[in-house]
Amino acid sequence: MSDTVVLIVRRVLLPVSLLFGLMVLLGMLVTRVFARTWPFTVEDAVNRELAADRTGGWNDVSLVFSTLASTQMIVVVTVLVALALRLWLKRWREPLFLCAAVTAQALVFLLTTLAIDRQRPAVEHMDVSPPTSSFPSGHTSAAVALYVGIAVLMALRAHSTGAKVAWWTLLLMVPLGVALTRMYRGMHHPSDVVASFLNGGTCVAIMARAVLDRGLRWGRATLPTGRRPVVSAGS
Repeated sequence: MSDTVVLIVRRVLLPVSLLFGLMVLLGMLVTRVFARTWPFTVEDAVNRELAADRTGGWNDVSLVFSTLASTQMIVVVTVLVALALRLWLKRWREPLFLCAAVTAQALVFLLTTLAIDRQRPAVEHMDVSPPTSSFPSGHTSAAVALYVGIAVLMALRAHSTGAKVAWWTLLLMVPLGVALTRMYRGMHHPSDVVASFLNGGTCVAIMARAVLDRGLRWGRATLPTGRRPVVSAGS
């Protein structure tokens, strides 16, 4: 087995598979084991309160955030940012990291919805419900992977603590806004969006370890730090 295949299995496939198993376990706990236990017993009350407080202005704001995390918008923004990173940095490592993080969360999300069947909140839904389970929130998960992924890249390039904080603050506002929006619009329970932060954030961490780690050399043997390959005189 080649070194590249081993790295893919150890750094990508195995961690993502474990994340999928964890998401399914959490879904079963939320929908079956602890469904009649606090705080899950008050989730419907949270959704009803948000629905009761809807106004025209907040409806418009929620539509903006919800649209930012729609499948079409996530794909477009991911592709555009990846291309911009490639042109700016003149390498593929950062674009690959971002695309891999967004793709991984989408895969875990879709597989989890096949395993967990949860009805959406019992309030008026402001969006057309896709044919997937309410657990977890695909919009929130995608927003976390994309915008937290961008925040990681920008923070790594920032030259001051203030700039790092600014990037994190600015970009974290998007997934937080999306999470609140999906609950406000009656599409997800609070635990759905919390689980989505776990999914998206873990995928970012997995792909950062697999792709952004400069100690890894994909396609060739990975040598211990400080060791160089020995080249014979006849090479």
